[in-house]
Amino acid sequence: MSLPARVVTLVVAFLAVVAGASFLVIHYFLGGPPVEVYTASAGQVNITMQEDPQNTVTSKPDWVSYFIKSPTTGKWVHTTLFQVPSGSTVHMTILGYDGCTPLRNNFWSKITGTVGNRALVNGKPTSVINSWGGCNVGHTFSIPGINLNVPMATPGINASLCSTSPCTSGPHEVMQFSFKVPNTPGQTYFWQCRVPCGGGFVTGFGGPMQTLGFMTGNMEVS
Repeated sequence: MSLPARVVTLVVAFLAVVAGASFLVIHYFLGGPPVEVYTASAGQVNITMQEDPQNTVTSKPDWVSYFIKSPTTGKWVHTTLFQVPSGSTVHMTILGYDGCTPLRNNFWSKITGTVGNRALVNGKPTSVINSWGGCNVGHTFSIPGINLNVPMATPGINASLCSTSPCTSGPHEVMQFSFKVPNTPGQTYFWQCRVPCGGGFVTGFGGPMQTLGFMTGNMEVS
């Protein structure tokens, strides 16, 4: 084989390796849950989520998980990534289907960063949900970058919890709160549950607690 032919063969082989490596990186390392994109109406955005005691839509059915209702289809999507316009006011509704897990630090019982530093639990306003005073907190929705923290109320300790996700029936609590999105577009704000709900992992903060699409996510500001 002539030198030019060998060079061409090596280049083609190299490009094939690069293409294969790129496919693996994109599909297995960079791939992830979809981003639900919201638009504002008169500066207002409405987002509905739910948190479930399990998920039956992935290969990890025992992992607790959040779901987001798509603003375009109205269907529940297994993702924790969403995008909202800068400067908008988000009105959040979260349906709490999971059971209780006491907070390690009762600081997370306080509602902060919302309009009025309060939330509605089944329509009743509150500023604290004390997980040490009873088994009444399942998860939290917390965005540290904007000092937002809302503990999620839970059905009674003896409640028969939903077993198929996304949940469409069964005992649950309704959390409602509003918060202001920062005015600077192009920023991404990490959010996470602060309850150690990663069962089977050291200190409870592994697994779903650190995986996008389950108990942690991002709020992108457009």
